[in-house]
Amino acid sequence: MAIPDRKGHFAEFGGRYVPETLMFLLNDLEQQYKLLKNDPTFKQEFQSLLKDYAGRPTRLYYAQRLSQYLKTLKVYLKREDLLHTGAHKINNTLGQILIAKRMGKKRIIAETGAGQHGVATATASALFGLECEVYMGAEDVKRQALNVYRMQLLGAKVISVQSGSQTLKDAMNEAIRDWVTNVDNTFYMIGSVAGPHPYPLIVRDFQAVIGREAKKQFLALEQSLPDYLLACVGGGSNALGLFHAFFKDKTTKMIGVEAAGLGLSTHHHAAPLAVSEVGVLHGSKSHVMQTPSGQIRIAHSIAAGLDYPGVGPEHAYYQKIGRAEYVFVSDHEAIEGLKLLSETEGIIPAMETSHAIAYLSKLARTLKRKRTVIVCLSGRGDKDVDAIKELL
Repeated sequence: MAIPDRKGHFAEFGGRYVPETLMFLLNDLEQQYKLLKNDPTFKQEFQSLLKDYAGRPTRLYYAQRLSQYLKTLKVYLKREDLLHTGAHKINNTLGQILIAKRMGKKRIIAETGAGQHGVATATASALFGLECEVYMGAEDVKRQALNVYRMQLLGAKVISVQSGSQTLKDAMNEAIRDWVTNVDNTFYMIGSVAGPHPYPLIVRDFQAVIGREAKKQFLALEQSLPDYLLACVGGGSNALGLFHAFFKDKTTKMIGVEAAGLGLSTHHHAAPLAVSEVGVLHGSKSHVMQTPSGQIRIAHSIAAGLDYPGVGPEHAYYQKIGRAEYVFVSDHEAIEGLKLLSETEGIIPAMETSHAIAYLSKLARTLKRKRTVIVCLSGRGDKDVDAIKELL
């Protein structure tokens, strides 16, 4: 397995590039996590929350009409959209809230783009009676108004970030500044497989339940492994959640779908793996969208949850060793993907997931005989309906 080394590196990627103020805190978090992940009481409490509160296991659903439309693909959807709060993010926040509780932290902070991680963080904080503040770019606050209101209903304070591109990158910048200032009482709940070690490892481990379930369910249904796994990639937690259990199964091809936005040639996109530039962002070394002088470019995607100029270091590692392929889908194609799943299966996916759905049509055209695929349906599209209505 692609377990990072003791310094949190996946080959050349990952690591810990942070101010001295945070080094002690990250070391403490790493030690606490090492103890807790093998603690039977912790594991039992976490599994109980996933089952009784979040609603696991989620279904592996055969999308019959979508499969008929595509002709050469038999499509199964891993229905993370059916979880409490409507996305896969709750898997991670329930795990991290237990760590925060064990570390005696009374205040939770988080960053969010599409708002799904923010909602999941606010939900977990409410469940355990902890103070919660969520940083969100002003642009995302506007286009994800429903999730902003949901967070507020759950008792969280949503802080609108006015700097930079006013999206996920800037929200994460402000959350880190807050954390540096309030290390004694505050736990920073990162929502993706990004950031300094041990966060990419922690988030991957909590999301890996997606792939473990999907593998067991698919074997029961098909008596074989799938030919393909498909998931959208921003930071990349839902994709790694699906991919991780299949890492050693070389007959199963793994495809991550990045956001091409208005096109790779325009720089108005969020596809760092497509542009192949290595740099450091938010405490971790990975593929990053940057200028020739090393400044971070402003990312663009119609999907707020993919609107990030970096990617998790384990994804960079998967690409480097050829274990996964990373492709891209434009804003326009993603909208068509949303319409396709809505009209064939009666399921409205999140705009993030719509990128993966859109790529199914491209993949199907390359195949000469029937193949099987599991798509991680990472979230439902309620949050995007108003924005899509305006666009259409």
